[in-house]
Amino acid sequence: MANYKYKMLGFSRKFKMNEVGPPADVKKAFSKFAEGGDHMSADQLRRFLVEHQGDMDSTVADADRIIEQVLHERRDASEGLSLSDFFHFLFHSDLNGPIKSQVHHDMTAPLSHYFIYTGHNSYLTGNQLSSDCSDAPIIKALQRGVRVIELDIWPNSTKDDVLVLHGRTLTTPVKLLKCLQSIKEYAFVKSQYPVIITLEDHLTPNLQAKVAEMLIQIFGEMLYYPQAECLAELPSPESLKHRIVISTKPPKEYLESKDSKDKESILTGERASGGETPGFMAEQEANERSDSDQDDEEISACDHKSGQRGAPEYKCLISIHSGKPKGSVKNALEVVANKVRRLSLSEQALEKAATNHGTDVVRFTQKHVLRVYPKGTRVTSSNYKPHVGWMHGAQMVAFNMQGYGKLLWSMQGMFRTNGECGYVKKPDFLMQKGPHDEVFDPKITLLVKKTLKVKVYMGDGWHLDFSQTHFDSFSPPDFYTKVRIVGVPADVTKKKTRIIEDDWAPFWDEEFKFPLTVPELALLQIEVREYDRSEKDDFGGQTCLPVSELRPGIHAVPLYDKKGEKLKSVKLLMQFQFV
Repeated sequence: MANYKYKMLGFSRKFKMNEVGPPADVKKAFSKFAEGGDHMSADQLRRFLVEHQGDMDSTVADADRIIEQVLHERRDASEGLSLSDFFHFLFHSDLNGPIKSQVHHDMTAPLSHYFIYTGHNSYLTGNQLSSDCSDAPIIKALQRGVRVIELDIWPNSTKDDVLVLHGRTLTTPVKLLKCLQSIKEYAFVKSQYPVIITLEDHLTPNLQAKVAEMLIQIFGEMLYYPQAECLAELPSPESLKHRIVISTKPPKEYLESKDSKDKESILTGERASGGETPGFMAEQEANERSDSDQDDEEISACDHKSGQRGAPEYKCLISIHSGKPKGSVKNALEVVANKVRRLSLSEQALEKAATNHGTDVVRFTQKHVLRVYPKGTRVTSSNYKPHVGWMHGAQMVAFNMQGYGKLLWSMQGMFRTNGECGYVKKPDFLMQKGPHDEVFDPKITLLVKKTLKVKVYMGDGWHLDFSQTHFDSFSPPDFYTKVRIVGVPADVTKKKTRIIEDDWAPFWDEEFKFPLTVPELALLQIEVREYDRSEKDDFGGQTCLPVSELRPGIHAVPLYDKKGEKLKSVKLLMQFQFV
């Protein structure tokens, strides 16, 4: 048993570190499944896995492997697990984690049937106005499983090369070539499912042709070529394994959009009396201008002057056509039978569309792709609530990945689902239609579908990952755990344990209940804090877990730092039950 010495006002204070032992529930489970014996056999462990942990597919061979991994070379594995060994297994996050680690969703449906891990301005290292542009954040995003990379492409000063930068800001550019080479190298290190590159294109036709040449030369056979100019249905993630997919606005539309702009203004009533600009289009365009994120909608002045159509070799590489809303929001959300497209809305425009046309948004996303991006005032690269998009079926809820905070933790939590492959099959209720074409209405508060019971037993590992005085200079830390549900408004709630004083291995043994109306979209956010009487409580680790993926029973829950990097040793022992 370790001792810790702290100095305060010239005096030395000694604290004993309590030995970490199994909670009563663990002892009870061991006694039950070991049938009163001192050791648990492989068959008894299999029964525990099936009956207590709900792992219905577990076999004796699986149990044998667990026993061998737990015991290593300590003794003969044929003896089985002692209580101490059993506890060691339960508190081992690699052997007994809280969610499935393999891809297990159906990956053969069209891309529009999935939530896709999506980055916004993927090349920025920091804020939206003056940070460096680099391939480093792109690499980091791909290593975490992000599947949609956004690149804003502009001509260089001599109009003979292509740069990536946030236009009309002080951000320093990076060459497109470098970004594409890094995407090729890191695209499939985390996930084998397709990477979609969304291009916000501000190029002349000559440079569009140059980009097409780059894409073909760099990606080669990895590059997906659409079978038709406009796809009637998107291919599946399964069919696109190890492929690069391009999404942007077809070049000819850059020319046509300016000509039709005035006509659309008249049709949508943008130029009303008194100088007002009512209507969805006016707000959307105003948002986009203020955002300096016009999402593929910029019209290059060079295109107008030259009057040229876009490069045909560039156009034939575009698999997912994007475009801006035309006319009213209801028209923008019209489901077209013979072609699929991508529509982009700012977070503000989505909120307005959700308020006035929520079911139309859901119906649109059953076939087409909806991308949501942060409003332009988020110059510090902050984020917005992702559940507004997810509740309405939006596949690409684009986030700034370079920061940290609870909203980004929620995004990371959602995509821990399905083996962290970057694609999460949308819940069935978002894809279903009734006999009269009715769809899910996000405004309706549903009845409670199930209740999640969460028990926080204990935590350990901080003494290994942090210095003795990291949390408190004069005594061991005073930890407590915050547990909350992030999801549809009716399900959002938060709880917390009591504070355990002066203990590096806190033992809470507290249970909480969370009634859930839409468990399919609920996330369980867990955060450990260290109580500080005089200052802000210190951060001790966090994780966010998709409720739909939680494995019932007792599990080890690894914690992460503020930026989402896994802490080496820190973990909680928790139990999950659905009633």
